[in-house]
Amino acid sequence: MTDRKPTDAELEILSVLWKSGPCTVKQVHQALPDHHLRGYTTVLKLLQIMSTKGLVKRDEHQRAHIYEAAVTAEQTQRNMLAHLVDRAFAGSTNRLIMQALKSQGTTEEELKEIRQLLDKMEHEHNDGATHNHD
Repeated sequence: MTDRKPTDAELEILSVLWKSGPCTVKQVHQALPDHHLRGYTTVLKLLQIMSTKGLVKRDEHQRAHIYEAAVTAEQTQRNMLAHLVDRAFAGSTNRLIMQALKSQGTTEEELKEIRQLLDKMEHEHNDGATHNHD
């Protein structure tokens, strides 16, 4: 099985594809924030590597190959988060969340969203517990 965890550069390219949809190498290159620092051939090579890793799909039916993300942003975030939790927080999601809330400035709106999510999760958990005893 190939390593589907993207590098920082690959994550930048995926972000372009998630936002823009299928693109040529030239379109990806021009959409990158630092395209003037990174050559076209470097972007092409990265896309080829990403294709081998299964991160992007390549449509070769046109003269200019079209690349599109083979993984969703959500899948990638979940995989990267699971990797981070395992490596940096000894598998503890609680430690990750506590550290994130302590170290990042959390707005009132974000806290409200977090509370709503926790309420929903608690409600679902309690419903599941009730149904399991029936």
